[in-house]
Amino acid sequence: MFYDYAKIYVKSGDGGNGIVAFRREKYVPMGGPSGGDGGRGGNVVFVGDEGLKTLIDFKYKRHYKANRGENGLNKNMYGAGADDLEIRVPLGTIVREAETGKLIADVTRHGQKIVVAKGGRGGRGNVKFVNRTHKAPEIAENGEPGSEHWLVLELKLLADVGIIGMPNAGKSTLISQISASRPKIADYAFTTIVPNLGVVFLGDGNSFVVADLPGLIEGAAEGAGLGHRFLRHVERTKVLLHVLDLSEYTEKEPWDAFALVNEELRLYKANLVDRPQIIAANKMDSPGAKEKLQELKKHLDQQYGADHFEIFPISALAGEGLQPLLWRLWQLIGQTQSTYEADKIESKIGSKIESTEERIGLPAEDLSSEDLKYTIVRPQEPWTIEKQEDGYWLVRGKGVEKLVAMTNLERDDSVRRLQKVFVKMGLEGALREAGVEEGDTVRIGEIEFDYSM
Repeated sequence: MFYDYAKIYVKSGDGGNGIVAFRREKYVPMGGPSGGDGGRGGNVVFVGDEGLKTLIDFKYKRHYKANRGENGLNKNMYGAGADDLEIRVPLGTIVREAETGKLIADVTRHGQKIVVAKGGRGGRGNVKFVNRTHKAPEIAENGEPGSEHWLVLELKLLADVGIIGMPNAGKSTLISQISASRPKIADYAFTTIVPNLGVVFLGDGNSFVVADLPGLIEGAAEGAGLGHRFLRHVERTKVLLHVLDLSEYTEKEPWDAFALVNEELRLYKANLVDRPQIIAANKMDSPGAKEKLQELKKHLDQQYGADHFEIFPISALAGEGLQPLLWRLWQLIGQTQSTYEADKIESKIGSKIESTEERIGLPAEDLSSEDLKYTIVRPQEPWTIEKQEDGYWLVRGKGVEKLVAMTNLERDDSVRRLQKVFVKMGLEGALREAGVEEGDTVRIGEIEFDYSM
């Protein structure tokens, strides 16, 4: 079964918690802090796999969650980081955020790895909070929460040649003759309802990939018939092979069918009609086909100029006229630069307190230890403060919410430190300006506080 669309949920692993611990040795009565950091949570990583041709695996499993890192240990030992969760996807997969439609990644190479959800860093143990005035801090951070997203996956086939045309023009028969692909073939429209890939071997190691794409109908650019499910796959092809039915049993004359299909391509994406396109005049063994071929040339010359399109008379069913067509396709493929350039995903590594949402779409090989460094600074995204109907005040902001989530509220030292950070970043003053009064309830993320001046 061919599936070229899926919606899935991914969540990276939370970082392990840092711990509060002190040295306990027989002859060291005032041992110093020894609490280690937590381990990093696992990333969710997409891996390109040339052996996959469909997104069907995501029909049966839609939720993917990486493991959390281990908590820190005493004696200043770090907790173990979690392994990344690798998810294999076919080449040509586009990944977008479901809510915003923002492009996250484009998987085009075998073995390519893209981080789509960055694991949370481990919380710091109390060793990291020692300073000149605080020699024995009882402060430790919780691990950074992992990021979670609903993602939309779209598969756009990667093929050298896209075979296009009206339903029942003979596309499936053609691909069955020139490759090992064996699509369903019958004498009625829409026999092909999913794309079929085939490899054409020309000898001496020369080969190219063709895609037999479902037939177009009028209104396809607006979603009629197979609509966008077909047009999506045309985008990645270098050359278009337009199959026209020259038999006397067609509903549309071949020149009208040619104009209709190209108009749908233009309406969907204007640059598609500029792609190299040659015509396979099919069913030339039918009565009256030679006369129709002359009429077709006449109409095309009048509309587009003399010899604007190359026409190859063939009979896909009888296997006639195929070799000259295939060699011409091979020549065009070699002359044509790839019509597709992968969207560049710019990494944002280096920011000190960036949300994990901002880190998605990073090539895995670009990640380094520098990305895991952390310093408390003013959050990049501003917060909002709103009074709710229930009477409490709700503070929203990714940086602030993450800061609270990483604070161990069971430790008095940690709570006092959080209060100082609120003052330093300006949140304390912002709450007063918003009208928060003594004793009011303030909620940040999952945590509620009683406000105290």
